[in-house]
Amino acid sequence: MSDAKNTRPLRLYGCVDDSIVDGPGVRLAIFTQGCSRQCPGCHNPESQPYDTGYPATIDSLMDMVDANPLLTGVTLSGGEPFDQAEALIPFVVRLHVEKPLLSLWAYSGYLFEELCAGVPSAEALGLLELLDVLVDSPYIESLRSLDLLWKGSENQRIIDVPASLQSGKAIIMG
Repeated sequence: MSDAKNTRPLRLYGCVDDSIVDGPGVRLAIFTQGCSRQCPGCHNPESQPYDTGYPATIDSLMDMVDANPLLTGVTLSGGEPFDQAEALIPFVVRLHVEKPLLSLWAYSGYLFEELCAGVPSAEALGLLELLDVLVDSPYIESLRSLDLLWKGSENQRIIDVPASLQSGKAIIMG
């Protein structure tokens, strides 16, 4: 499969091919470049500008997935991955086809409800529908806690995406 149908280039801040902090197990963490939320205290402030980072292809990301047989999942983070939903969808679809056992998580400053409503773009819901778990809500520095599992501030929610889409409301995971 190639990237030919992906009309918008994907821009990344970076990748970590063996993350154990961006969801359960060993994960490929993909940090997109550019963020509309610009949360004060962001742990990746260099990922916020849209005019930096580097271009990536679906093939290069799949090569990273294929190179690590220990992966249990892939995590989309940022920057803000939903600001690049159109570019990420073909990659995630390919993951589902070629690596159906990998779990797919995303971190977003957008709320689940916003993404369902097509914010920040019409493609946001399409990307959301492909996820297993969403950690949503903007990072709020005053609510920061190092004791939280898989999230940075107490307002953030860990959401079971398939159950939430089926029920029409956010289903928070324990």
